[in-house]
Amino acid sequence: MKKKLLKILPQIVIVLVVAALLVIMAGGNPLRAIKIFFQGTLGNLNGFMEIFVKATPLIFLGLGVSVSFRTGFFNIGAEGQLYMGAVAATATVFALPGLPGAVRIILATLAAFVTGGLWALIPAMLKRKMNISETVTTIMFNYIAIMIVGILVRGPLQDKSGALPQTPFIPDEASLPLLAYPTRLHLGVVLAIAAAILLYILLTKTTVGYELKIVGTSPRAAFCMGLPITRSLVISALLGGGLAGMAGMNEVLGVQHRLLEGISSGNGYTAVLVALLARNHPIGVVIVSVLLAAVQVGANTMQRQMGIPASIVNLLIGFIVVMVLSQDIVKIYREHKKAKELEVNQK
Repeated sequence: MKKKLLKILPQIVIVLVVAALLVIMAGGNPLRAIKIFFQGTLGNLNGFMEIFVKATPLIFLGLGVSVSFRTGFFNIGAEGQLYMGAVAATATVFALPGLPGAVRIILATLAAFVTGGLWALIPAMLKRKMNISETVTTIMFNYIAIMIVGILVRGPLQDKSGALPQTPFIPDEASLPLLAYPTRLHLGVVLAIAAAILLYILLTKTTVGYELKIVGTSPRAAFCMGLPITRSLVISALLGGGLAGMAGMNEVLGVQHRLLEGISSGNGYTAVLVALLARNHPIGVVIVSVLLAAVQVGANTMQRQMGIPASIVNLLIGFIVVMVLSQDIVKIYREHKKAKELEVNQK
């Protein structure tokens, strides 16, 4: 544990130095920025709870991306899967007005999970059956899903009482219950953490999890061992897309309370960074999501009070990702160099 802390400490110092330089370049005082940052995140109940509100969709999406990556299915389509999950949840709630609110929430959650999973399964099957790159197809499916939402909120699902491209409000009884009124924290955070725990158990304690890991690590080895590669790909796509779809349900029933364009704010792409930083570990996804959400909340507070652009966060996150990935590149280079030296010595 001490070795890990000593290894991480220099990286934390570097990130803090870079953050201070960015604040200075934006014309701010780093010490005052730090003070306001912590006031915005830990100084009041609303700011603290807002961290978990923003972290919830990132947890769902990060889990979805990470389980796909573990199986070698490079799913960049969490954004589109979120949109399709949001559509399914909204349509389910409005289609069943006579049912109790709790039942509608459960059915909307299931609908979002299934729809998101099926939306991810199509690129997975295109990869398996036709060898079409899932990186390309999942990105293209993002745009298709966004266009579908645009059509629906301007047509069949549009609120007839207004001219804006959005649906009517979700009824209170069909919305996710608040956990800490008057803040926006809702039941979605509990569902997200429960999903992370269940996914961790599935991946580390079950035969299915072992198969997913082997297929992702070496498809050839999995084939030689007689493991069901297609089944593993289907499971990872359904799980990954389903979890991303639940992020859409979370935004509709817990945050926006209606379906509208731009409901994701790019969280589906941020989820790729979450999965990379968390090394595809479910518990790591929760931790990274909360930290990123805290940075976002703190940056928004600094922007309001100091005029420092919140986009600095994106620069900082990009720097962190490059720093993490560069470690892997150095490690791979050293292993490659050792292998070549060993080969030369053997000759």
